[in-house]
Amino acid sequence: MNDKTLPPQHQQRQPGLEHAMQPEPIYLDEAYRPAGKLIDKVAIITGGDSGIGRAVAVHYALEGAKLALVYLNEDEDAQKTVDEVKRHGGEALALAGDVGDARFCQCVIDAVIGKWGRLDILINNAGEQHPRKDLSEMDEEQWQKTFRTNIFAMFQLTRAALPHLHSGASIINTSSVTAYKGNPMLIDYSSTKGAINSFTRSLSINLASRGVRVNGVAPGPIWTPLIPSTFSADKVAEFGAETPLGRPGQPAEVAPAYVYLASNDASYVTGQMLHVNGGSVVNG
Repeated sequence: MNDKTLPPQHQQRQPGLEHAMQPEPIYLDEAYRPAGKLIDKVAIITGGDSGIGRAVAVHYALEGAKLALVYLNEDEDAQKTVDEVKRHGGEALALAGDVGDARFCQCVIDAVIGKWGRLDILINNAGEQHPRKDLSEMDEEQWQKTFRTNIFAMFQLTRAALPHLHSGASIINTSSVTAYKGNPMLIDYSSTKGAINSFTRSLSINLASRGVRVNGVAPGPIWTPLIPSTFSADKVAEFGAETPLGRPGQPAEVAPAYVYLASNDASYVTGQMLHVNGGSVVNG
């Protein structure tokens, strides 16, 4: 059986760069038909420069939302996303910084409120991973760094956003299939994703009386810059082959889940995870 799904490639830097990937990820299926589901909504998307974040941004722009794209330092990718948002009729603000820094998180909220005066949707999507073959290869610094970006940042930005989230608002957190299946090379990453699941469920109960819904998306193997920047070329070449569908997913195949959860179509949905993972049954 041919288990090759992509050209072998590896990027020597983290975060990875979308424009350096071959082939570049698909962030919009031209068959997508917007329906004005997010007209006049204001959304923050962390990790908004590329990958799932870019796909969500373009889909949200098509649905009528205004967007703050938060990213670390991938300026070229971020500018491409801003350009694509504008090309599809949207309005975007790009904000560079480390979401692991609570002060920067507050600056993001201040910038969004200062520009648009409101906040309706918070997409906690930023993440990092560092594969290791054995737990003994992982030091405390790596463990703390992964948790700082993947879950501490989520807590910090959500806490800063809460005073501006009112009834009808939506928080959507990016988890992963690894929270359910585990991954022998991503012990710290998988652990953070498990924490994200519990954070999502607990926060949804906490905020239900305020009318703020909290949900998550748990993608499977999606072709994003995270992949070539963290795995070897050989691993990348067979990425996604183990799924029932036998291939990696594209960001464009995940983004509609974020549209649904932010829209009024999901008005009775909170505390849930949507599994966009190529057919892996995880019963979670």
